Amino acid sequence: MTESSGFTRRHFLTVATAVTAGAGAAATAVPFVKSFKPSARAQALGAPVERDVSKLEPGGMVKVEWRGRAIFIVRRSDAMLESLGSDLDLLEDPNSEEADQQPDYAANQYRSIRPEYLVVEGVCTHLGCAPTARFEMGTADLGADWPGGFLCACHGSKFDLAGRVFKSVPAPANLKVPPHRYVNDTTILIGVDSGSA
Repeated sequence: MTESSGFTRRHFLTVATAVTAGAGAAATAVPFVKSFKPSARAQALGAPVERDVSKLEPGGMVKVEWRGRAIFIVRRSDAMLESLGSDLDLLEDPNSEEADQQPDYAANQYRSIRPEYLVVEGVCTHLGCAPTARFEMGTADLGADWPGGFLCACHGSKFDLAGRVFKSVPAPANLKVPPHRYVNDTTILIGVDSGSA
């Protein structure tokens, strides 16, 4: 009579079946668990967007996309900042008193956390067209009193360099300021409602 090692064919089949069943269950569970995670597109549409503005020159603008909307980031020059006080009589809501157009930390004459940088949605509040940057002051086509800002070519709505709407134009409200904050001196995080400077 020979001595048995204790590992029989039955043990082998039991272990092999258990391993195969475990692998099958894991393979079945992976797609199921992945379905709980939002798609890359959904994440891109709602996730905050970070933008480094260290190379943005005074008077320059960059565009980023957040939640499917164009966001304008303008680095205002000293001359641009000075013009913000000269156009108050031309504006519909110069003190940004209308609710839901900007977070509380941007309800000021600059409509921003830091005067130098303006962060606004590049969507006209009339019918949703995209305004264009017209930063040059006193142009022939917009008049000698034009302080610089944004022009919506669709129906002629005008906004100043703080995104405030002019009187007697189709747009009913200022350009919206999205929630944003500064991660550091040169990086803006758009989509996070925290006005920390």
